Amino acid sequence: MNRLTLALLLGLTLATAAHARRDGNEDLDIDKVNGSIHVPDNATAGKLSTVNGGIRVGANAHAKSAETVNGGIDVESGSTLDSLETVNGGVHLGENVKVSGTVEAVNGSITLAQGADVTGHASNVNGGIKLDGAHVGGGLETVSGDITIGANSRVEGGVLVNEDHSWFRMGSSRKPRIVIGPHATVQGQLAFKRDVDLYVSDSATIGPIEGATPTKLSGDQAPK
Repeated sequence: MNRLTLALLLGLTLATAAHARRDGNEDLDIDKVNGSIHVPDNATAGKLSTVNGGIRVGANAHAKSAETVNGGIDVESGSTLDSLETVNGGVHLGENVKVSGTVEAVNGSITLAQGADVTGHASNVNGGIKLDGAHVGGGLETVSGDITIGANSRVEGGVLVNEDHSWFRMGSSRKPRIVIGPHATVQGQLAFKRDVDLYVSDSATIGPIEGATPTKLSGDQAPK
């Protein structure tokens, strides 16, 4: 992930006042600076882009993409999008939300509720990643965030925790906490490029582990 690409792109293209446009028969695109975007329930929109504002997509709605700097993205149940990206903000996907591409965040958490489905990868730099009975098809990636793959969740493409090369980390020794819950499935390699605390349920199914020694959890036991 290029941490600066989204910020630079939006900073250049959204340097004017808020506006919306419709090109031909395409769905409505919404661009804003210093403002939030709300797509109502059951509505259809094109590309959603804002700086210094959040994005909310209502229930059973559709948008092509959602991108924001300094704001979170909240997608309510049953909605569909192609991709989501945010810098300095979290991402929350409600129940049965479908994302056909990727979910990316810098300095923000990613949360997938029951039945949420991301076809591509879900990644961030700082902030937790949590799946609650959800599915990610392209793997999970973080640097400093905790990862919780909750009960009955599925991940294809493995898990990657990268090294932290941030100049401002000031030698922090905190280890990311990785939990794979009961009856969860992770296909592909679990690769850890830095020290982590790894907990794996005895009923989970996982791929090969590189760079960490798991602590086994029994039943619904939570890590201490």
